This record gives sequence, structure tokens and C-alpha cells, in this order.
Amino acid sequence: MLSGIIGLIILVLDIYAIVQVLGSTTTPLKKILWSLFILVAPVLGLLVWYLAGPRSTAPVAM
Repeated sequence: MLSGIIGLIILVLDIYAIVQVLGSTTTPLKKILWSLFILVAPVLGLLVWYLAGPRSTAPVAM
């Protein structure tokens, strides 16, 4: 039961990450590569994308 819940959480986070990648301003090739990496290695891909993935260039409000 617990493993199913953890799997569902990972799936939801991976879908969120892929949506964020596809909506980013990076090149189409990088979008495809990031999405494939997240799909092939769900946990590792999600962590690497979160740490090193595309960043927003919008100014931060203070």
C-alpha cells in the first residue's frame, strides 16, 4: 500500500516536472532531452531537473 502511494507521488511529480520543462524557454532539443531523462530515470531525473534544470529569468519581487 505504501509503495503504491509513493509511486503515485513520484508519478505526479514527474508529470509536473515534464510540464514545467515543456513550458520553459529553453530550446526544443533540451526540452526533449530533459523530458526523456525524467521518463527514463523518474526519481533521479526529477532530482537532477530540480537542481540543475531550466530556471525562470523573471525578476524576483522584493
